[in-house]
Amino acid sequence: MTTPREIEIVGGGLAGLALGLGLRRAGVAATVWEAGSYPRHRVCGEFITGLGEGTIARLGLAPLLADAGRLRNVEWFFHGRAIRRQRLPAPALALSRHALDARLADAFTAAGGRLVTGSRVDPAGTPEGRVFATGRRRSKGSPWLGLKLHVRGLRLTSELEFHLGDDAYVGLCPVEGGRVNVCGLFRQRADVTGNRETVLPAYLRAAGLGALAARLAEAEICPESCSAVAGVSFDRSGPPPDGRPNLGDTFAMIPPFTGNGMAMALQSAELALDPLLAWVRGERAWAETERAIHSALRKKFARRLAVADAAHPFLHSPPRQRWLAAAARLGLVPLRPLYHLLH
Repeated sequence: MTTPREIEIVGGGLAGLALGLGLRRAGVAATVWEAGSYPRHRVCGEFITGLGEGTIARLGLAPLLADAGRLRNVEWFFHGRAIRRQRLPAPALALSRHALDARLADAFTAAGGRLVTGSRVDPAGTPEGRVFATGRRRSKGSPWLGLKLHVRGLRLTSELEFHLGDDAYVGLCPVEGGRVNVCGLFRQRADVTGNRETVLPAYLRAAGLGALAARLAEAEICPESCSAVAGVSFDRSGPPPDGRPNLGDTFAMIPPFTGNGMAMALQSAELALDPLLAWVRGERAWAETERAIHSALRKKFARRLAVADAAHPFLHSPPRQRWLAAAARLGLVPLRPLYHLLH
């Protein structure tokens, strides 16, 4: 009698847990290995755009997203000055990673999945049936720093705010519990210092976003939410030389201004499901399964990653920001076509 095949998932973020949940819904034994624990705060814009109802249904996410905020109105700012309002073609789903990761972990274990926290897996000698969803790639040579915190008592000018500053952009999004998530990407600066609660406001002031820093000073910062990640890399070079299946940010990280990183993580889980189920049923070899997963990911994400990479310099480079701001005021930036290209 043949022993039933199982799937091991290294990394218990959005992609890993969503894949585990999808596998369990299909009756497949699945283990998720996670180095951290739940709940936890992560550097993240904490709103999801471009996630289709089909993906939500396939992965069983509807109950987990039922109370997420539905946001459509965006206001763009350049150095504190409003330059453009935008209405999203479809609502963005707003929910903190603190809540969503914990809900996914609970749903996975309730479905019979095995979740092992506080444990790291050696990537060497990867066996068949193991996939990786270990999160964003980091590079020592990358100049990018991600910072995030939650505040209470901050009144927004729109459902979503997006601020451009010198070598920086910052998004503001309401999440559960009356909090606002403030998350930014900054070019690292040796002259900016601070502790967990003060470093993000310090970077805002250094980026010419003093008005936004002043608004934060009048609000209540939630200390436990303060998070940072250095060496953020937007590498879309494709699969690693060993060909192992990589999902979510481990496959490729899209620049955060798109609001599409969380959706891509969940979509990558859905894309991996059918190849993995075929392997579990003995219908294809593992090497073929690896190729099928990477082919599906490249086909789904290649265009949006290329467009995001081309647009990214206009969001952080001061000279290009000025051009973008002027074009936005004149209504020359095709926001709706860009949205569809990026999602």
